[in-house]
Amino acid sequence: MSIVVVGTTAFDSVQTPYGAAEKVLGGSANYFSMAASFFTPIKMVSVIGEDFPQDHLEYLNNRNVCTKGIAKLLGKTFHWKGQYERDLSEAETLETHLNVLEQFKPALPHEYRKCEYVFLANIDPDLQQQVLEQMESPKVVACDTMNFWISLKRESLIQTLKRIDIFLLNEAEARQLSGESNLIRAAKKIHACGPRIIIIKRGEHGALLYNEGRIFVLSAFPLETVQDPTGAGDTFAGGFMGYLAKSQNELDDTTLRKAIVYGTVMASFNVEDFSFNRLKTLDWGLIEQRYRSLLNALSF
Repeated sequence: MSIVVVGTTAFDSVQTPYGAAEKVLGGSANYFSMAASFFTPIKMVSVIGEDFPQDHLEYLNNRNVCTKGIAKLLGKTFHWKGQYERDLSEAETLETHLNVLEQFKPALPHEYRKCEYVFLANIDPDLQQQVLEQMESPKVVACDTMNFWISLKRESLIQTLKRIDIFLLNEAEARQLSGESNLIRAAKKIHACGPRIIIIKRGEHGALLYNEGRIFVLSAFPLETVQDPTGAGDTFAGGFMGYLAKSQNELDDTTLRKAIVYGTVMASFNVEDFSFNRLKTLDWGLIEQRYRSLLNALSF
């Protein structure tokens, strides 16, 4: 079952305590698609400039990612520059060059509009709603956000939340949106805004699932090597949504918990190198091996 993903395609310049990468491929839709394509076909909606490499689009197509929904405009591709401190918990944005992203108006090809699974990656909530207006009858809609939209587009974000099933956000964003320091109380407040399923991403501490009062907490996969956390949240979302679409099950606790484990596994691979370097080395056997390793680490 295909997933429509709408988000950014970008160049990232990243500095971490363990290395640096200059103008490597990134973007929320890119990371999501790279991860989710291991599970199910992807239909990608984004915008790129004239400087974006054609060979990456061809690579995505070979990975069962349809790129018909990616608009190419005159100008340069979105470019983000950031750095991480030693604990890698949060990126400090040094520069943001929106470039063609300023002109982004998502237009879904006709065949995209019938898809049952939709992921609205981190973009303006006004654009997220424009996407939903183009979908015919989606079965599962999930979305992400960031502190910038919570601060400047709060009312629009609240309107988006009324139209979705699953909301993914990190700890800081959950506290900012809800006004609650306790994550359980934060999840309850966000749940009251519309989405019945809340997933709070906690970085190296894993993830918390709130499903209409039922709670599941999963730790992160224990790693010896972490190079760059950029895109980890989007990769998590790709594994999570990819499993949901592949299984085509109802959103019961068992399915959601398995999806979170797969999301955690995909994010664990992503942080082991810069850009998509690690994701490009994966196959299904490696993913399943780490999935079993994580389950074994959690069993008692």
